Amino acid sequence: MMLREGLLTEEALAKALQEQANHPGQRLGLTVVKMGLASETDVVRMLARQHRMPAVDLSRFEVDPRLLKLIPADIASKYTVLPLRREGRQLTVGIADPTTMSVVEDLTFITRYDIVPVLAGEFSLRAAIEKHYEAHEIQMQALLQDIAGEDDDIEVLENQEDSADASVLAAQIDEAPVVKLINAILVDAVGKGASDIHVECFEHELRVRYRIDGALQEVMKPPMKMRAALISRIKIMASLNIAERRVPQDGRIKLKVGKKVVDFRVSTLPTLFGEKVVLRILDKGNLTLDLETFGIEPRAEREFMEAISNPYGMVLVTGPTGSGKTTTLYSALSKINNLDTNIMTAEDPVEYNLFGINQVLVRTEIGMTFAAALKAFLRQDPNVIMLGEIRDLETGGIAIKAALTGHMVLSTLHTNSAPETIVRLLDMGLEPFNVASALNLILAQRLVRRICPKCKVKYEPDLAELAGAKVKPETTLGELRFTREALDNAKLKATPEALPFLANVSTETRISELPFFKGRGCDACGGTGLKGRQGLFEVMFMTPNLKKLVMQNADVQVIRNAAIEDGMLTLRMDGWLKVLKGVTTLEQVIRESSS
Repeated sequence: MMLREGLLTEEALAKALQEQANHPGQRLGLTVVKMGLASETDVVRMLARQHRMPAVDLSRFEVDPRLLKLIPADIASKYTVLPLRREGRQLTVGIADPTTMSVVEDLTFITRYDIVPVLAGEFSLRAAIEKHYEAHEIQMQALLQDIAGEDDDIEVLENQEDSADASVLAAQIDEAPVVKLINAILVDAVGKGASDIHVECFEHELRVRYRIDGALQEVMKPPMKMRAALISRIKIMASLNIAERRVPQDGRIKLKVGKKVVDFRVSTLPTLFGEKVVLRILDKGNLTLDLETFGIEPRAEREFMEAISNPYGMVLVTGPTGSGKTTTLYSALSKINNLDTNIMTAEDPVEYNLFGINQVLVRTEIGMTFAAALKAFLRQDPNVIMLGEIRDLETGGIAIKAALTGHMVLSTLHTNSAPETIVRLLDMGLEPFNVASALNLILAQRLVRRICPKCKVKYEPDLAELAGAKVKPETTLGELRFTREALDNAKLKATPEALPFLANVSTETRISELPFFKGRGCDACGGTGLKGRQGLFEVMFMTPNLKKLVMQNADVQVIRNAAIEDGMLTLRMDGWLKVLKGVTTLEQVIRESSS
């Protein structure tokens, strides 16, 4: 059928059959999709036409968890079926193989509903079954089995639980399975490169999710009867009060996982049906202090390094929570950290310990604020000062004075773009002359997800997607305010798929002529088409022209236009360059930046 429909050539079919022989029981359609010889959508459409069945796109379905109880996990996995919708006595079920209609009879007997079969791609269906079933039951059991015998590889280095807390935990539930499950979750999250673990309590279920590459993914649903014991175990490890469930608590766990030491920052929050626990994973092994690997453009990197290498002045990094500001500041500090430099930081909290740098934890409840720390720093003969955040006029005023009196000051601010940072500082009450004199550079940043290299394909964006980016097919790169220099630099870090095109790109190139890439979804990226993250950077170097505009109290748009004239790439422009290079998708750029 695939030959007849033109989906495969004779040569491609031979390769697929050869590969299928290595996986007994695997259907040819799945083999073809996994090898990238045809898209799953085309295969499903072909089968739907041949068997005159309706087809569905599973990405458009939000499965009701209550329906999962109608078809047991082992049946769903064995027959590759998933309940999608219930209307009266009819149950719509996604199936992968339209030739095995005997499955429908079995499902009718099991569920006591009239089954309406619809065709779905086998790859997507298996992924959905794993997500909705195995994460709830099977995966937790497998995780417990995997961790069995590995207790020696994980060791609490600080905050050991006391005997009284241990007896409370033992009274709640048998300790061994709880300890194994928590160890399993911590080891698994570190292994998968997660940044956060969320343990959430609802009325009828308990859910565990990881944040990987900025997106939350459900991992498992432990039994409800383990809820109190699991939460208590985490609180004991973090030296929190397990008897106090009415107010938020914060703690820290330091573990030796295998051969590396990992810090977990723990936060508990009382919710309607129990406490929610979030563990922020601070794995120093994943800390990359090289700005070039983050995807910063050559000119922007050169200006940033020049700004932080000055003996005095201020460099600000802005962006929302989780956009990588702290990592950028640590990267800057690592570049200038040497024996003849006294570097002091005030952070809330201190995320990573860096050798050779004096790091201070801000504790507002006892009066150790950013402003208080900064005043103390100035009596400690510093060369470089880093503040976790400028939150008020007092902190901003002292930071400006420090920058004007021979110190390099690095800090963060929560604004949407580099030009808006100027207005925010002036709104705090700082004098325009002082701001203009002290500022060396402002860097705004975001994180976008990278296209999975294993399943990357070229595609044509539709008009709606281009409209979301506020461009038309006939829009040229020159109209987007790109310079020849920026387009030439785009070739330096481009992916192999994009390089042939970039050789001839110019400011006259239209959007319709650009190559766009996306991930089809594979085992390596968990079917998402995205793997890893990349930075978008807006670097505004304070030129004499910009300093003059600041002293004139110019508005944001005037400052922004002047900065672009001086060569600054906005977040959206930098995003377009990443799309040109084949690094990320247009959808990711639209989501993380404004025009």
